[in-house]
Amino acid sequence: MPRNKSFSLKTFLYRSFRRLERFIFLLKSLLTPRQFIYVSCVLVGISSALAVIVLKTFAHWVFKSSQKLDDILHLPYSNSTLPIIGIIITVIIVKKVLDDSIEKGTSQIMYSVAKKRGIMPRKQMFAQIITSSFTVGMGGSAGLESPITITGAAFGSNYAQNYRLSYKDRTLLLACGVAAGIGAAFNAPIAGVLFAVEVVLAEISITAFIPIMISAATGALISTVVLNENILFSFKKVQFFDFHNLPYYILLGVLSGFVSINYARTFRKVEHYFSKLKFNYINKALFGAGILGVLIFFFPSLFGEGYESIKFLADNQSRELVQNTVFERFQDSSWILLIFVSLTMLIKVYATSLTLGAGGNGGNFAPSLFVGSYLGFSMASFLNLIGVTKLPVGNFTLVGMAGILSGLFHAPLTAIFLIAEITGGYNLMIPLMIVSSVSFAISKRFEPHSFDIKNLADKGEVFTDNRDTNILNSIDVSKLIQIDFKAITLKPDLEELVEKIQQSDADIFPVLDDKNSLLGLVLLDEIRPIVFSQFKVKYTAVEEIMQQPKEIIFYDETLETIMDKFDSSECKVLPVLKDGFFLGFINKQLVLEKYRHRLKSMIIE
Repeated sequence: MPRNKSFSLKTFLYRSFRRLERFIFLLKSLLTPRQFIYVSCVLVGISSALAVIVLKTFAHWVFKSSQKLDDILHLPYSNSTLPIIGIIITVIIVKKVLDDSIEKGTSQIMYSVAKKRGIMPRKQMFAQIITSSFTVGMGGSAGLESPITITGAAFGSNYAQNYRLSYKDRTLLLACGVAAGIGAAFNAPIAGVLFAVEVVLAEISITAFIPIMISAATGALISTVVLNENILFSFKKVQFFDFHNLPYYILLGVLSGFVSINYARTFRKVEHYFSKLKFNYINKALFGAGILGVLIFFFPSLFGEGYESIKFLADNQSRELVQNTVFERFQDSSWILLIFVSLTMLIKVYATSLTLGAGGNGGNFAPSLFVGSYLGFSMASFLNLIGVTKLPVGNFTLVGMAGILSGLFHAPLTAIFLIAEITGGYNLMIPLMIVSSVSFAISKRFEPHSFDIKNLADKGEVFTDNRDTNILNSIDVSKLIQIDFKAITLKPDLEELVEKIQQSDADIFPVLDDKNSLLGLVLLDEIRPIVFSQFKVKYTAVEEIMQQPKEIIFYDETLETIMDKFDSSECKVLPVLKDGFFLGFINKQLVLEKYRHRLKSMIIE
């Protein structure tokens, strides 16, 4: 009987989904393309918000369940043990259930937009929810926002694929999913819109803001109605801005910029170290999670997302952070508490990189807020302790979050409005603008790309703020290579060349050896007097007329580099090599035609 009930439920859900799908197809046929986009952005916003609710609720349930498990089993040093268990569960799920492949980090969204035409795998609609819940819910020192944005993007992308929308609309709905995810996670719709625009989309027109705003508002509304306030990250107590503290906010912005640079570089080093480890996935998980467990033992606030500890600092209750720790006996010493908070801030990057390097799933959005709040608290507390001034510690704690978020993700507008929204007002708008802009300027000076996309940006695999580069890098170089060439070999005469000229309309001929290596090029325009003379054809060797190419294109080069080679060589056609072997030619005119076509198709409106 239960089996029949289960079968009936599955059948009912399947049939309901199919009816909804047919209804949406009907809407598409009745509405104009623009009207259908407005309907779609609402549906994507609802889907993304529900995904956030499931993710937050499941992670909360995992946390509560692990605490109950600890009460039963009495695990030794549970705060250090649970993250190890959570990371091991995550790597097993990834290995055995998800075919050993899962895309981590918001950079994967940008990669999909730039290189996959906005297409994201279906499994991303649920894979992030499961894996990040076990990692973060059981204490892994990472955030849920990155999985949330990937899940939202996957919903938008797959919705667009299912209803056969264009690349522009697919990218727009992908961004709608991201905006709804951030809006739902923080009840901050404006921050959701700005994050989608600053981080995900490189080119956008004003009219594209409307669907993104609708999605973000939809996500925030549903999240507010359904989610418990304890699960949402928000503040109620905020002091007013005192303009006399302006120099100290500038100082916080400078410190935020340099701390962001240190965070980015340290994270990449640890990530690179783990990528080179030869351990199997279980041993790697045990190694990284074991070190993480030791760090959490000494610095318990590294457990999980750490939002609770941020609230303690904002309320100037730093003593709460050392309760039940080896530092508890120093809780009455302001200096020891300051050192403890400062060390926790510096160690957070290692805790997060160990969590993700060991195989856990999460992101750096929450850690950036964590580090920023600890930095703001530490700076304000230090200046207060030495008697330089009397600063509002709570304000600096909150504004510091915007500084690190802006410097790390190169998203100053997102940082400003996110903190403004979660604090319930705009009293701190001026210091938020100052700290975010100063931090961004310093970080941008030393790190041209945000830390999350740096590796991909260096390879030209994501969009940046350079429009021409974005368009060029979105074109697949392999599809530009012309392989219908007529090759010749080194001969003591030109009879083979004359024969090839008669068979082809080409005006450039590669000279290859028996291993398909390029020896040189023969340009028809420069040898016409020779090929029309039988005497010269018979007694002129190929080696005498061939010349070395002015530039060579290598298969793995970006199109931006290729265009630079066209400009420097002043050639219209250049040869392409891969691993030393000749593949064909790329014609500059064809590249420009593709560029114009892609420019027209990429502008989201």
